[in-house]
Amino acid sequence: TQSPALCINLQCSNNKTMKHLDGSMLEGGGQIIRNSVALSAILKTPVDVVKIRAGRQNPGLSPQHLCGLELVTEMSKGKCEGGMVRSTHITFVPQDLTCGTYTADTKTAGSCTLMMQQALPCLLFARPSQPSQEEPRGQDHCHRAPDTSILHLRGGTDASMAPPITYLTDVLGPLLRRLFNMNLQIKLIRRGFFPKGGGEIEAQVQGLASG
Repeated sequence: TQSPALCINLQCSNNKTMKHLDGSMLEGGGQIIRNSVALSAILKTPVDVVKIRAGRQNPGLSPQHLCGLELVTEMSKGKCEGGMVRSTHITFVPQDLTCGTYTADTKTAGSCTLMMQQALPCLLFARPSQPSQEEPRGQDHCHRAPDTSILHLRGGTDASMAPPITYLTDVLGPLLRRLFNMNLQIKLIRRGFFPKGGGEIEAQVQGLASG
């Protein structure tokens, strides 16, 4: 059931009905929260997820899941309640996915590749940014086209229970480019391992043409 306390401050601008999901279904892991939030942003449909990661030894959001949630919230200019480490219930209301430069840092060995798995579909459906939304150019900003996004993801690049970074750079990336002609570049900046993390990957993603 939905908790009124979580939803009281969130307004659905597009009048779409909120979807309610049970995060304990199937294996009760993090994939439900990653998929549901990404699809919610793409479809502009609010979602309420309970019993998050109920099938895990430490239920609720870990830093990696929280970073992914916050990342999609920023990309969609949405709102989220319940977003904190070990939370088992979140409510997410997206608005418009927009191309931009985004950074997410787990500050742990949480998987960068799983954050990429959640962010990539969203950025493919992001609308071009307006000139006024362009980031200032300088040594800390890469120039990008309005229909392209740049991601900086920090954490673990080779973590257990997650694809290693070489799977993204050497398998998934080339496959998506070959099969779907996606303009996608994934670059390893620095490897990060358990328990310290400290790895970083950079991705450049061009949004799909409208229609």
